[in-house]
Amino acid sequence: MSRIKYYYDTKTCKYERYKRSKWDILLNGLGFLSLASVLAIVFIIGFHMYFDSPKELLLKRENKELKLYYKLLEEEVGKMNEMLADLQQRDDNLYRIIFESEPIAPEIRQAGVGGADRYREIREKALNQEKMIISLNSKIDALKRQMYVQHVSYDEVTDLALRKEEYWASVPAIQPILNEDLNLLASGYGMRVHPILKVRKMHTGVDFTAPKGTPIYATGDGIVKAVKTVFGGYGKYVEIDHGFGFITRYAHMNDFSVRPGQKVKRGDQIGTVGNTGSSTAPHVHYEVIKDDKFVNPVQYFFKDLTPEEYDKILELASRENQSLS
Repeated sequence: MSRIKYYYDTKTCKYERYKRSKWDILLNGLGFLSLASVLAIVFIIGFHMYFDSPKELLLKRENKELKLYYKLLEEEVGKMNEMLADLQQRDDNLYRIIFESEPIAPEIRQAGVGGADRYREIREKALNQEKMIISLNSKIDALKRQMYVQHVSYDEVTDLALRKEEYWASVPAIQPILNEDLNLLASGYGMRVHPILKVRKMHTGVDFTAPKGTPIYATGDGIVKAVKTVFGGYGKYVEIDHGFGFITRYAHMNDFSVRPGQKVKRGDQIGTVGNTGSSTAPHVHYEVIKDDKFVNPVQYFFKDLTPEEYDKILELASRENQSLS
């Protein structure tokens, strides 16, 4: 109950009861409401500065959970990268070595997965955690790319495994002539003195000396690629394509026993030893080409030699002497 107010009236010299007008009531009410509003605003601001609303608490909890899940996903991506790296290492240093296939180039494994606008949609959404989201997406995309490359690689290795029998039959794994006493290898692969020019030159094959007419044999299964006669150089020679990147060449022959396009098996006679072309004595110059590069043929003489015999051939081939062509 409001108190009754009085005032002293100087005219009547009496205390008269104070009567409030409507304006006074209105102004008092407005003043009270204004003060209450200001206090309420100050209270609300102060409350929000030190206390979170239920909605904010929920959002903070969700944000914390999302960061936790992001961290767990990053750890999983890291583990998957480690597993993939192990598979890549096995692929390059085990499986491909077994099948003598070139390892996959690092630039192919690490190839990019898109241009600068790949994550444009994420940027356009102006998300609070944009960098974090793009970083994770980038890692996942890179992992997908590497997994695809590895998948293709294993398809290739699987195909090589299924063709293993054909592969080992095709590898040029024997000597091109009978050399039971291991005394017919006259010159090995590498820098040798040229018999005509008398200067050191790269000798891209090995020379087996033998009497004219000695049989020459295919060193692996394949298809005869060329049967040619040239003046100088290789003279009469045969090329066999064995597949799997292998090509063998038999030069300075006397005659041929095969024709282009003919299929041959390891051990089939393809001609005889001669002294044609730039040859200084009857012999066969034998080359192995792997993936378009000359390689040392002695490295493949494992089919018809014991370990001790292979060591002897290797020692003979390493002597730096004069070649026969």
